[in-house]
Amino acid sequence: MGETDAIDRVDEPVTMANIEADLREMGVTGGETLLVHASLSAIGWVSGGAQTVVEALLDVVTPEGTLIMPTHSGQYTDPAEWENPPIPDDWVETVRETRPAFDPERTPTRDVGRIPETFRSYPGVIRSEHPIYSFAATGANATEIVGNHPLDYGLGPDSPLGAIYELDGSVLLLGTTHETNTSIHLAEYLATVKTAERTRHAPIRQGGERVEVEYRDIELEVEDFAMLGADFEADVGSTRGQVGATDVRLVDQRTLIEYAVDWFEQNR
Repeated sequence: MGETDAIDRVDEPVTMANIEADLREMGVTGGETLLVHASLSAIGWVSGGAQTVVEALLDVVTPEGTLIMPTHSGQYTDPAEWENPPIPDDWVETVRETRPAFDPERTPTRDVGRIPETFRSYPGVIRSEHPIYSFAATGANATEIVGNHPLDYGLGPDSPLGAIYELDGSVLLLGTTHETNTSIHLAEYLATVKTAERTRHAPIRQGGERVEVEYRDIELEVEDFAMLGADFEADVGSTRGQVGATDVRLVDQRTLIEYAVDWFEQNR
């Protein structure tokens, strides 16, 4: 969506004050642990762009709370498996051998949007060290959430998602849907469902050097997230609101994950 489309979607510029008021009205409060998935283009034309959204979220959550965003970097998956777009087979080894080591301070996000990409470089923000599934956080519990992100089972119980679960955190879907709700992946690890596992490899930076690491994970799926999300909204529901031109949902993460565990056990 281009900037002209964003202008056409709203009657007036969306401002920081607008965003803060709308979030507070739907129940986002200072001091809470909040995992945010956000789409800037869905909001419409925002005065100040992604920076405005980040600063509005920081103001509403306050330093006494914790703001978290996914800062995933899919460019560190296996290039032999890339589909959007695929690369020629004879490029694969070159890419594996020459891509820079993942570095939480330097490596850009991929396919998570401009708001997380802006947030990750903010003063006081800490980014976890998983080469694919990193999260960035700031606030009271930031270190507890992202400071010790294991390579193995990167979205599992010992990941930042698991830490948010233990802290009774919430998920804000700001212009996004359950189809991209990362918290649902945690339920895949917790559900008693047969799941394939695999070994992955990625280059990371350790002691200033590029090091190739190996780690284990399950095969994650997203194809049924939309159906799961629709059932959750029908059976449990979330707090609904509006920011600019987009719908917003506020969800209790623990409630969602426990529902998703049962759903996977019945439907997968």
